[in-house]
Amino acid sequence: MTLTSLKSEPARKSYDVVIIGGAAVGSSTAYFLSKNSDFTGSVLVVERDPGYRFASTALSASSVRHQFSNAINVKMSQFASDFIRNFREHLGDPQAPDLSLKEHGYLFLSPPDRAHILQENHAVQKSCGAATLLLSPEEVGAQFPFFNLEGISLASWNPEGEGWFDGYGMMQTLRSHARANGVEYVTSEVTGISRAGDRVSEVMLAGGQSVSCGIIVNASGPRAAQTAGFAGLKIPVEPRKRCLFVFDCHTPIAGRMPLTIDPSGVFCRPEGAFYLTGTVPASDPAVAYDDFEVNYAEFEDLIWPVLANRIPQFEAIKMTSAWAGHYAYNVLDQNVVVGPHNEVGNFLFANGFSGHGLQQSPAIGRGLSEWITYGEYRALDLTPLGYERVVAGRPFLEQAII
Repeated sequence: MTLTSLKSEPARKSYDVVIIGGAAVGSSTAYFLSKNSDFTGSVLVVERDPGYRFASTALSASSVRHQFSNAINVKMSQFASDFIRNFREHLGDPQAPDLSLKEHGYLFLSPPDRAHILQENHAVQKSCGAATLLLSPEEVGAQFPFFNLEGISLASWNPEGEGWFDGYGMMQTLRSHARANGVEYVTSEVTGISRAGDRVSEVMLAGGQSVSCGIIVNASGPRAAQTAGFAGLKIPVEPRKRCLFVFDCHTPIAGRMPLTIDPSGVFCRPEGAFYLTGTVPASDPAVAYDDFEVNYAEFEDLIWPVLANRIPQFEAIKMTSAWAGHYAYNVLDQNVVVGPHNEVGNFLFANGFSGHGLQQSPAIGRGLSEWITYGEYRALDLTPLGYERVVAGRPFLEQAII
């Protein structure tokens, strides 16, 4: 496919759809719109960071799981697993990259007082056709003999469709296909949005240009509240820092290791010849949009002691690298807000994933493209994730948040 170079100025004065943010969610939406023969409009994607150096997509742990407590979240990630596993077939492009899905599964470990949560979640997952298994400590030990299972009474593990993959490659390929299908990308920053009553009408860019628009899609990740604020709207999303650490182990784990979530919140998985780990920080305030400083004390004080206890081989490890990224954290309920504003109907949200954006981006992109084209969701009804719950202050509860 032949692509023109990225521009800093839009080629037109008016677009049917303007997508603010061109990482996984924005490019997925652009891709699904551009491949839908029933959609004949023009699409502009505005991306402030074309190298994606600070995008949550690029800085994430790039994983996918079906182990949620709500059926919609399960089904979105099931679609993602199929999309990732059969990426070339979905795109109709035999030259598309293999996204290298490592289906080692997620392993949730639970103490006795939280075992009922795994059991309740398991029932939801099985009703959706997920392959999740409930395992006793003895069964976990038989599968994965390297664990110390003291204090664990139950575990859940899904060996099918869960694991980690090349998320950056997925995003870049969707972006490339969207552009080849006629979507225009510009390198710029949105500085304002004009409204005419209950409709957004125009987007102002940093270079002084302005473009008229029929629909705006807010796909600006941790900057979601800033983007909504330009239109005089609100969304309860803020940037929360998450640090990831890569380490080497003196005695590597033999055999298959799942992405393991300890009851403390510390998680760990293989990363090539190394291991990737992280946790929810003890103090978790909103941070500045440009704060990507790694908190190395998290590894020394929070993570390493847990790892050494849970996997004795990890007593002898050495950190080799680290980075920090941002969750677009929905303070209401840690779940995405998707679809139109309740009063400004042509302003669409795709915000507040709270760490699930990469794995949910194919389903959200597909859903928004349906809503824009047909005025309704077709493949999967995303209405319960809509903005109305923000207005009502009604959380969309999800038990399995990492």
